[in-house]
Amino acid sequence: MMLPITIQRIIKEMVEVREEKVMAVVENNLKEKWDELVKTAVFGSEEEQEGARWVIREVGRFVGVKPGSINKLYLARGRGDVPVNFTVPAINVRGMAYDTARAIFKTAKKNKVGLLIVEIARSEIGYTDQPPEEYAAVMLGAAIREGWRGSLPIQGDHFQAKAAAPGQPKEGELEAIKKITKEAIAAGFYNIDIDMSTLVDLSKASETEQQKPNIKYSLEIMQFVREIEPEGITVSLGGEIGHIGGKNSTVAEFEAYIKGVKAGLKPGRAGLSKISVATGTHHGGVVLADGSLAQVDVDFKVLADISKACREFGLAGSVQHGASTLPEKYFKEFVRSEAVEVHLATEFQNIILDHPRFPKELLEQMYQWLDEEKSGERKAGETDEQFHYNLRKKVWGKFKRECWEIAEEARLEIREALEKKFEFLFKELNVVNTYE
Repeated sequence: MMLPITIQRIIKEMVEVREEKVMAVVENNLKEKWDELVKTAVFGSEEEQEGARWVIREVGRFVGVKPGSINKLYLARGRGDVPVNFTVPAINVRGMAYDTARAIFKTAKKNKVGLLIVEIARSEIGYTDQPPEEYAAVMLGAAIREGWRGSLPIQGDHFQAKAAAPGQPKEGELEAIKKITKEAIAAGFYNIDIDMSTLVDLSKASETEQQKPNIKYSLEIMQFVREIEPEGITVSLGGEIGHIGGKNSTVAEFEAYIKGVKAGLKPGRAGLSKISVATGTHHGGVVLADGSLAQVDVDFKVLADISKACREFGLAGSVQHGASTLPEKYFKEFVRSEAVEVHLATEFQNIILDHPRFPKELLEQMYQWLDEEKSGERKAGETDEQFHYNLRKKVWGKFKRECWEIAEEARLEIREALEKKFEFLFKELNVVNTYE
């Protein structure tokens, strides 16, 4: 590839490219100029973005960081070949993406963590303005910058269909999910969580009838993925049986769903590796009128029972969503309940936006923008505190550049606060010393 002059200038004395191939990398120089390269991959011209992203991918291959699938590990766990004494943290990176990811990988390297996932949901791709190719470049760029090496699972979280009616997706939803799935896999997302739980029809009498639309449309997306996944890669696919924030899931629902999925798979095609369940949590937590979070009860028995049932069908186990804002005492329980994966998002956003070094003027601008542009999403009776807390995730795309350009001294302190949280989670979820 013929790199733009701006990219050649940035990588001089850091990366040697000859004949469209990375020939040498001076790892000691992967510092400030590398930060500039990643920023260019996000904010540069179209030509500069393409060049910067190519350099990041190729440097990753050279030093040993590349997108990977966690499928083989999960299937090994499903067979009983791998212990069930760990829960993989799947970390949604919304805002200040490069700084957040640097905190993840610096902490992971320090604690020799190999088992982790970075992810972004279909909805987050939109409101954080992070298309899959950009997101993958930033995650890989951060891992390279911090010296973390290995196969990096990048995941599409909640590739979810909106319902027009019980059991029926809105017009165009399946086509839209296929489109973003194709973009994601091309960018290196080799892990996709299919979420058709929104289509479960609880008005039906039996679990089999309730799960029928979930099964039908999950299979459609699964077959699509298997047709487009790269040669030599088996994309890890997750299913979901209960909408997070709805009624708690049951073993009967899981069995109805997985039997239907297995029956509908084409011969020789790989199936699911895990299953997401509802245990009583809510995405982002439940915020009270004064802006504080309500205590939430988590039914860990649901996780434990469905994880055991999963392994009878060759799956790794159950997946917990909406967990980052839970009390710290709960995180060891995910391991004890044999949950294979836990999805974490909002608490990292809270650490950033509530940090004393996050610019107050910028936060005020964000809230003013919400008041002016998102007032139609305000629920009846919500206080300002509730409205701002529930909707502030939607400021990240609008203020992406402003957050990227916060003074380095402040960003350093924010990263340090994130590192403490990540270290706590890695230890509680028992993924320390899992690098090999």
